[in-house]
Amino acid sequence: MGFTRAELDSYRDCTVSDLLPDPLRLLFVGINPGLWTAATGAHFARPGNRFYPALYRAGITDTLIHAADGYDPADLDQLMSRGIGISNVCPRATARADELTLDEFHEGAQRLDALIREKRPAVVAVLGITAYRAAFDRPKATAGKQESPWSGTELYVAPNPSGLNAHSSLDNLAQTYGEIARAAGIAAHVPED
Repeated sequence: MGFTRAELDSYRDCTVSDLLPDPLRLLFVGINPGLWTAATGAHFARPGNRFYPALYRAGITDTLIHAADGYDPADLDQLMSRGIGISNVCPRATARADELTLDEFHEGAQRLDALIREKRPAVVAVLGITAYRAAFDRPKATAGKQESPWSGTELYVAPNPSGLNAHSSLDNLAQTYGEIARAAGIAAHVPED
């Protein structure tokens, strides 16, 4: 499936439901939904996004999830059965993350705080150092494990998987996400390729 620019623009400012399995072991937190994600209802759906290839390469999923047309039930089950959830710092869909305001980041941090206190995941991974710094008022934070404000929940900041993030290769993303998944008690599978 493909979308015209006008079709994608019609999803501007929409929201996408969080993916929240029960139990929730690992919550990946993106910056905000892109327009393609809003159009399909599947997180990290834009072709070229490296989130699902990184999960597969890390052995977190046993097949490569293709979310560009929305979630296939078997792919969704892979995430849910492993306790992998997905949310966003800011729920509003935009074409680019730089369209978000600082107030939206702060409101997003408050929303995440309430969500994490309710769902109590073992691990939270915020995917994007700049978004983490803005949302949680940590201007000097570096990637990696953080001091967690949530009792019983470990907090990590990891690279964003967007194809626009040239600082991290697919191998780097896979290694980092794999380490975070192991901290959440999610065993790695050996990819078949």
